[in-house]
Amino acid sequence: MGVCAICGREAPTISKTLGLCCACLLNESEASKQRVAAVHGETRVSFNLPPAPCRSDGGITCTLCSNACTLLEGERGFCGLRIVRDGRLVHLAGTPRRGLVTWHRDPLPTNCVADWVCEGKNHQGSHNLAVYYESCTANCLYCQNWHYRKMTPEKRKGVSAKELASAATDQTFCVCFFGGDPTSQMPHALAAARSFARRGIRVCWDTNGTMHPKLLEHALELSLETGGCIKFDLKASDDALHTALTGISKQRTLENFVMAVRRSADRPDPPLVIASTLLVPGYVEAQQVGKIARFIASLDTTIPYTLLGFAPQFYMSDLPYTSVEHAAEAESAARAAGLQRVRIGNRNLIGWQQG
Repeated sequence: MGVCAICGREAPTISKTLGLCCACLLNESEASKQRVAAVHGETRVSFNLPPAPCRSDGGITCTLCSNACTLLEGERGFCGLRIVRDGRLVHLAGTPRRGLVTWHRDPLPTNCVADWVCEGKNHQGSHNLAVYYESCTANCLYCQNWHYRKMTPEKRKGVSAKELASAATDQTFCVCFFGGDPTSQMPHALAAARSFARRGIRVCWDTNGTMHPKLLEHALELSLETGGCIKFDLKASDDALHTALTGISKQRTLENFVMAVRRSADRPDPPLVIASTLLVPGYVEAQQVGKIARFIASLDTTIPYTLLGFAPQFYMSDLPYTSVEHAAEAESAARAAGLQRVRIGNRNLIGWQQG
């Protein structure tokens, strides 16, 4: 049972780590903002990561993502992979020569956000090469792949984009770049993606969408060319809630989503852009989903939208699983907003603790 530090309300859907209910987060009081900043700082320092994106006057700015960290000598970027040494911005990883990444072969059809609208489901016997980048530009308190934070970038053995591309076989139908998030290592991911594309392998992305727009343009071109897609994780509609859950603003994600949707007119089928939202109990419920869906529908009502069941993880391990009622209400809200293609994913997690 969590307790909100501001209003005192108790509920199993209030995260003990965050210590704030959704209503108080949306009120955006100075007290709630300070608590959110403190929580994210504490959860990152324990992994030797900067508590927040650096904004040092006179520093060197990294432009790979929306955090735009500005660093002085010895300071490290929010993703943990950029540092200033001897007056230069050094990339510890994420270049074509060195990426921090793992991968495995996932037999098709697979559990993918886009599996219901892409052709992979029709290629049984082939596989998806699932690529996980071990860094991120956000700080999601419910991250399911947080374990990479335990490693030290300088000590972790990296692989080149060429080595990653060599993992594909004749049975590789598609490749998807996950994470963490590929955003913080986009130069490496794009170099590998070009190699996959030359072999006729579909290139897909699953991302928080915070990369520089120029990098997104390259990613979109590769997906368009190969028949792949880009899956945007739209985590919350209200920026205060988005910041509380992820540590960063939603703004770049939405701007990039709009740009990607505009490009999707170049290839309506299979769909280029897919949206997804994790149904976090107590925080991302029907009202939030409705707002997100209205934003999507204002661009294109045919964009596929997947609602994902939540499993307790990381710093939100005390929250319950998504209930059957929660999922049903969220789906209804998305359809009421005008979206034509809505699906509940991760059904195995829905109502898992309800008997």
